[in-house]
Amino acid sequence: MSKHERKPDLADLAATLLTLHVPGTPVILPTVWDAWSAQLAVDAGFSALTVGSHPVADSIGKEDGEVMSFDDLTTRVAQITGAVDVPISVDVESGYGETPERLIEGLLAVGAVGLNVEDTVHSDGKRIRSAEEHAALVGGLRKAADAAGVHVVINARTDLFLRQDGDESDRFERAVSRLKLAAEAGADSLYPVGRHDDDTYRRLAEELPLPINAIALPDQDDPASFGPLGVGRISFGPYLQFALAERAKEILGRWQ
Repeated sequence: MSKHERKPDLADLAATLLTLHVPGTPVILPTVWDAWSAQLAVDAGFSALTVGSHPVADSIGKEDGEVMSFDDLTTRVAQITGAVDVPISVDVESGYGETPERLIEGLLAVGAVGLNVEDTVHSDGKRIRSAEEHAALVGGLRKAADAAGVHVVINARTDLFLRQDGDESDRFERAVSRLKLAAEAGADSLYPVGRHDDDTYRRLAEELPLPINAIALPDQDDPASFGPLGVGRISFGPYLQFALAERAKEILGRWQ
């Protein structure tokens, strides 16, 4: 099947993914890493998924932080989209040093219709991009997606909270400022990654112009607790894989 023949299907999947992002009624995107985990989540009733870089890296024996290549990632994504028919978003870390055009082309070629892009540049001493630089990357991704004819859903992430970057006194304001720039550049959702208290989530939801992504502990958090805070999207990062690993250790431990 040619890319031209696939485009309408991908465009429909992307449109579906975008409409699921509703502040106050968040879409839950279980974070998966292979065809097995993706099928598990779809069989459980989830209508869209995200592919996490951390669990994918772990599953192929590499470390998170762009130790694997973009080709490593898309090889796995192709296996996932070959197994399930729901919209798939992919964590592309900080872009693997690829151009926006290459990232969009590579994701669409394997059937993904969304992406998560962060502002930590792993290949450059793990520096954090300036707000303007990150917005320019988001803008480049949007332009490339528009040229491809698919509204790839862009989840723009900042690591300011996770990295505890700079002075705590103005960290919230700096994070909001850079996420607003990403929104203006063409993002569809915003990801102030980190574990936040309820007041912080409420403030983020009030001050940011797009749905926000919260990270959840799937075996511990209350699924109903995020909606009232204004969250529009929930993902699990590496924590679903971690939770399954703990259970597997228990089972295997019985046989030692």
